[in-house]
Amino acid sequence: MLALFETLFDIIRLRRGPDAIPHSSLLLVIAIGLWLFAGVVVTIMTPDFDHNEFILGTVAGAAGLGCYTGIILLFGRRARLLQAVVAILGCGALLSLMSVAGNVFLKPFLSANLTNIIVALILLWSVPVEGHIISRTIERHWYLGVVIAMAVFIFQWVLYRQIDPTAT
Repeated sequence: MLALFETLFDIIRLRRGPDAIPHSSLLLVIAIGLWLFAGVVVTIMTPDFDHNEFILGTVAGAAGLGCYTGIILLFGRRARLLQAVVAILGCGALLSLMSVAGNVFLKPFLSANLTNIIVALILLWSVPVEGHIISRTIERHWYLGVVIAMAVFIFQWVLYRQIDPTAT
């Protein structure tokens, strides 16, 4: 388990790719559980969030994962799909947990605005991380992966706003 977390942190730091994750259905189950756990923690620890935000975030996340799955299949990399999904879910969960930790531990020492900026930057780091994962999975240049990740991020944001226009 520790090896999985080390690998996910290496992927977050763009030092390794999803190919470093073993091809395992058990790891997929663990990544899904970690991703859902992170969603629950974010919901509990964010004052304005409730179960609706958890559901909306889960739907938007699943839609984004569907986009990535389609792209990976479009590029003919079915054999790498499992590893990419584990990497996306696992890294996303760890980044979400890091943003919550940043919010909890930085607020007493920094202004609310500065804390919010740092937390937003942690969450925005998911775009280059997912771009890195996709580019390594489809064996294309990193820039293409980042463009794909930005498009998926925008799609998720629009989907979230379409489902709940009052969301902040």
